[in-house]
Amino acid sequence: MTDELPLKREMTFTYGEPRELCPGVVRIVANNPGPFTFKGTNTYLLGRNSLAVIDPGPEDAAQCAAILKAAGGRPITHIVVTHTHHDHVGGLTALQQATGALSCGFGRRARNEGATIRSPSGGEYVDRDFNPDVVLGDGARLEGAEWALEALHTPGHAPDHLCLALAGTGVLFSGDHVMSWSTSVVAPPEGNMADYMRGLERLMERSDALYLPGHGGQLEQPQRVARAFLTHRRIREQAILGCIRDGHRTIDRIVPIIYQGLDERLVRAASMSVLAHIEHLIQRQEIVTCDGAPSGLATAYEPASGR
Repeated sequence: MTDELPLKREMTFTYGEPRELCPGVVRIVANNPGPFTFKGTNTYLLGRNSLAVIDPGPEDAAQCAAILKAAGGRPITHIVVTHTHHDHVGGLTALQQATGALSCGFGRRARNEGATIRSPSGGEYVDRDFNPDVVLGDGARLEGAEWALEALHTPGHAPDHLCLALAGTGVLFSGDHVMSWSTSVVAPPEGNMADYMRGLERLMERSDALYLPGHGGQLEQPQRVARAFLTHRRIREQAILGCIRDGHRTIDRIVPIIYQGLDERLVRAASMSVLAHIEHLIQRQEIVTCDGAPSGLATAYEPASGR
């Protein structure tokens, strides 16, 4: 099913080197490649004389140094975070200490403050509150001397996820909500499939000409891609429902049917994605039921009566 999507895996870059993508927008790719980050996390610098940084990337001294080198002594006044997954926000503290810039983002309250959390990728990070200096709610506008950003709250991949429209340009920084190389991981409890699909619908209604995502290359014809991703999710959800109706009632039995030939490193994420779809099916007209809250690989799911 992935092959049916209009994915783009070509990407021209050199780690640590700034590349101008459009006037006043430079990208630096962090050297953290992997099955969930593709070539690495994209950091963007906006402006000519004074700068904003979108997503400082992981906690990595080389990435911080590359950002400061690209700034070339120009002040960095704002650091904007699309969402607080560690590969996007880990570098915030070091960059803020080096620049005195204001942190900006939606903000989040940790579920288990200070606890070690395992991500769908299998990595571990510490769950912390994020209290930005500038809170960006849905529709908020953030302005610098040479740029302005409008925040669009697009939860689904993460509850605090923002897309950021660069005013007057048709450019949207789409974070991990829409990427060129792959669909987003939607992993409960933070991930929510209903929110994710609503976010795709919202982006389809806009007229942005170019998406600059959190991982991978830029996206032209972005509404076409968002529509294809939404269709893909709907088809996948029907396939999962078909598995349940055919007697495959647990996630560990559904995953190898839906994701044939899956890389072992992606099994956990695929399982979380199936769970997110099942949660959505349970929410919608009682199509699927289970005893208690949906969770775990071995929880048994049943078609709702009469379905």
